[in-house]
Order: sequence, then C-alpha cells, then structure tokens
Amino acid sequence: MQQAIEALRADGLTRIDQATTADEVEAVRVALLGRKGEVTGLLRGLKDATPEERPAIGAALNQLKVDLTEALDVRKASLAGTSEQHTGLDLTLPGASPVSLGTQHPLLSVLEEMCDIFYGMGYDRGEGPEVELDYYNFTALNFPDDHPARDIQDTFFINKDVVLRTQTSPVQVRTMEKIDPPLAYVFPGRVYRNENADASHSSEFFQLEGLRVDKNISLVDLRETVEAFVSSFFGAGFKTRFRPHFFPFTEPSVEVDMQCVKCSGKGCGVCGQTGWLEIMGAGMVHPNVFKAAGYPEDAYTGFAFGMGVDRIAMLKYGIDDIRLLYENDLRFLNQFRGVL
Repeated sequence: MQQAIEALRADGLTRIDQATTADEVEAVRVALLGRKGEVTGLLRGLKDATPEERPAIGAALNQLKVDLTEALDVRKASLAGTSEQHTGLDLTLPGASPVSLGTQHPLLSVLEEMCDIFYGMGYDRGEGPEVELDYYNFTALNFPDDHPARDIQDTFFINKDVVLRTQTSPVQVRTMEKIDPPLAYVFPGRVYRNENADASHSSEFFQLEGLRVDKNISLVDLRETVEAFVSSFFGAGFKTRFRPHFFPFTEPSVEVDMQCVKCSGKGCGVCGQTGWLEIMGAGMVHPNVFKAAGYPEDAYTGFAFGMGVDRIAMLKYGIDDIRLLYENDLRFLNQFRGVL
C-alpha cells in the first residue's frame, strides 16, 4: 500500500505540473481527489490492511491528500499569473463591486470527512427519513413502552405513531430489512430532541451511525474500528477506552472515550481534568433488533456505534458552543475560509 501511495504521489504531481489551463487543473483534481478519484480508491483499500498497518497507512493517505491539494493550488495560482501577463490585466486590483465567496460549512466538512474514513474501511452509505414511525424509532430498537425517551418531554411527536427521529438508529433496522449480511454501513443525518439549547445541547443536530453485521463479529472488531477511525481523523497516538453503559438496542453496551485532544490525556478544562473525552456510544446489536429486522435467530452478530457530528466538529476546531454551528453568523463561518 505504501508503494501505491508513493507511486500515486509521483504520478499525481507530474500530471499537475503538466496541466496548462485552469480547466485541466480542475480535471486532474477530480481524477485524483474526487469522490470516485484515485486517492479515494486507495482509501477504500484501507480495509484490507492489518490493524497494525492501518494507522500508518491512514496517516500516509492524509499526507498524500495534503500534498496533492497544495500542488494543485500552486499550479492554479501559477497559471493565473501567466494569464495576467498575457492579457495585461492586473488581477490583484479590487473589483468594481466586492464579491463575497462562500465556503463549505464546518459541519458538512466534518461529516463528509468522517464518511470518507469509513468508506476506506469498506462501509457503504445509507439514509432514512427524518420524520419516522414510532415503530422504527423505538419499538424495533427494543425500547420498552414505558421508556422515558418516549415521553413528549424528550421527543417531538407528529402524532401518536409518527415522530421526528431522535437518532439515526432507525435506519439500521430499515437497512437490515432490505439487505442480508454481511453488511457494513454508515448512516449520517439530522436528528431531533426536545431539549433547551445551551452551549452543549441543541434541539436538532447531526449524528453518524455505523453498523456492521456478519458471522462471528465481536467487541474486538468494534474496538479495531474505533481505533482506526480515531487514528485517521484525529491523528495517530490518541488512546481510546471502553466504559460499560446501557442502550436498549445493544448488549453489551459501551461509552467510548478518547484521549483529550487539547491536553493529550494530562487533564485540562476541556476534559474536566480527566484526560478523556466521550466521543460515541456503541455496543453489540441486541438480538431483539435482529429479530425485528427479520434475521434468523443466533445466525449473526454485529456491532453498532453512534457519534454526534457536532461534537466531533467542536473537538476538531476547538469550538466551545454548539449554537455557533447553527446561527449562520458570517463572522464565525468566515474563520473557516482556507481551513476546510
């Protein structure tokens, strides 16, 4: 894999250098870094690497993306300068009217980056409705009838049978109803909770749900997946830990913590002096969920995990108030120009 990365780096830099117009530079960018590009193809091959190899390969692939992006920017700027010399037009002069260029929202950027990492592990992408049946949102996920989450204080009800989904987990059941194992999917999307907004809570936010089902899947597979994601997204060296927890739809269930990105585990204000940050809930899929999806009893095992995309974005960019991500304040959003 390392040889393939270096070969693509050399070939990509050569193709970038040989581009003679802005359109050719863009075509090279799409071929290398687009959703179906050659770098994405290498990312998908990450699933074939051993757990020991994945952190180093993931870091090398991230560096490849950085190197190619920088080379594309340099080449594009160089061609713009050449065009200026030929036309005699000074492109550095201000326009007659100021033009404000937009940039990708940090939430969307983080969500797609997270999905790309799981694509590299062999996961597909699934989606489901935001206005969901109570059956898929609760019953099929093994929530008892008297569970507090079913109360109007926690959930937005359209009527007694329809809700605004409170998590992306309903898409798990919908997917398993249609697809037989083995399967590996991520389900990104917006979810809703009847909560008062504050610095760490919102009535609407984004989640990324993951599901893998096959024969003989275990907590070891879940841990390897979590460690591979943390290493690829935050960088190598951050430790993770599992703490026992309870979710109706998984058994056993865990909360997953990672070493604080601010203090590297030493303890600071961000992590409450603990050195750890909670990043996801996870566990082995409950047999009752398999039963609701129509899978044969005891034929398969699987794990599921869920992450708040907003929380991951806040950790990545040092954002201390979730409301900033939804207020569309240009003073805040403009800080991400050239970063995303």
